[in-house]
Amino acid sequence: MKRLLRLAAGLAAAVSAAGMLPRLTVFAALPETSAGAYVLTDAQSGQIICGMHADEKRPMASTTKIMTTLLTLESGDLDTPFRVDSDAIRVEGSSMGLQEGDTVTKRVLCAGMLLPSGNDAANAAAVAVSGSIPDFLDLMNRRAEAIGMTHSCFASPSGLDADGHGASASDMALLAREALQNDDFAAICKQQRMTVCFGNPPYARTLTNTNKLLAMDETVIGVKTGFTDAAGRCLVSACRRDGRTLICVTLSDRNDWNDHRALYDYAFPLAEPYAVPVPRLPELPVEGGTVQAVQVYLPEPLQLTAWRGVPPECDMTVLLPPFLTAPIEKGAQVGTLLCSRGKTEIARLPLCASVKVEQQGQKKPAENMILRIKKALFKHFFNYSQYSL
Repeated sequence: MKRLLRLAAGLAAAVSAAGMLPRLTVFAALPETSAGAYVLTDAQSGQIICGMHADEKRPMASTTKIMTTLLTLESGDLDTPFRVDSDAIRVEGSSMGLQEGDTVTKRVLCAGMLLPSGNDAANAAAVAVSGSIPDFLDLMNRRAEAIGMTHSCFASPSGLDADGHGASASDMALLAREALQNDDFAAICKQQRMTVCFGNPPYARTLTNTNKLLAMDETVIGVKTGFTDAAGRCLVSACRRDGRTLICVTLSDRNDWNDHRALYDYAFPLAEPYAVPVPRLPELPVEGGTVQAVQVYLPEPLQLTAWRGVPPECDMTVLLPPFLTAPIEKGAQVGTLLCSRGKTEIARLPLCASVKVEQQGQKKPAENMILRIKKALFKHFFNYSQYSL
């Protein structure tokens, strides 16, 4: 028996030395939370680091305003003053202080949603964007589907309790990731205070953020609090350390501030750089050049993060034209490598020509015209060929 154990130990050591087994790593214990449901995800890859009941649909209170704010910012015309809809602002709960006859802008309403969590701001924004709250709810649900939020339904622009209104922790993490890619959203949600101008007539006033985590941890960069009796305390936050961003969502969590900080402190030390392996890329045929084909290459490796030693799942899609036309410079971008996870785009990287290709001889005007027509037709009708690696 001892001999068998020695043989097994020797074999394991040899295999490990050959790189066939991962090294043994001891990780810190996962902190306990008070949340009814939670998830912690990598904002770049969407990889779930840990969670509990993460796909369970629950009421999410005013974290709903992440979607309302994002759609308002994407609607454009953010700084044109207009008068708020008097019926829309008659709503219970938290408020940014809108009164009948007030003049605002969409950008100010976004600050009113993300900082003091104004239900009046959410309703006013919904009407300003879509003309009515029901039409805005349709817009919210269409966008949720596009993002990949499969356990969500929006029945309120503010997050006040409504029949069917709810989302899963995982879906809210997807939404936060999408919203943080909007520069205006990211700039507003990280502010502890903002001075904005609205009223009748407009005058300057200061809005204070309900997200106390911003003051408790300087590495936190947003995003939104929420509370109703039915939902309990809800919190969506994002934290950036050492070039990496994590998103944490807790639903029905009476100890949310401390739970988010504990989860971030637990997770960030688990990060390891991970270079995604890319199979050999194809050659592209060349029209009118000194060579018939050019090898495509990726100038820089695709760098992601492995958490707890587990690399992220991702699909790679190559986008390339059907052919290239000489002359071609070495290193010129000729295509794109798309890395994605479900409906979540992780990265887009340039694919480049590995060599310089000179034009072959001097073409006659008619030949040049035919070549230009062929190139235009391919670009118009076929654009890029696409295949998965």
